[in-house]
Amino acid sequence: METMKELIRPELLVLIPVLYFVGIGLKKSASVLDKHIPLLLGGLGIFLAVIYMLGAEPADNFRQILQLAFAGITQGVLCAGCSVYVNQVVKQAGKKGDGE
Repeated sequence: METMKELIRPELLVLIPVLYFVGIGLKKSASVLDKHIPLLLGGLGIFLAVIYMLGAEPADNFRQILQLAFAGITQGVLCAGCSVYVNQVVKQAGKKGDGE
């Protein structure tokens, strides 16, 4: 998890709990299949990170816009991956071990 904190921009770390709670909401929804939740969280993470990156950094030309979009996509994927990871850690911590 420490490596992820080094890879994700500090201002985007807030996306991890946001996506985690969105995932909890999607899990409770009867219209969303569990297998689609990681994909939906990934899409939302990418969208939010790209919006942030394009809004926070100046882009004077098309090349800079593409660089910001790429950074937003990678940051969104990392944040979504962390939120799914956190979800699994919480689930596994609640399970009883084989020896108990």
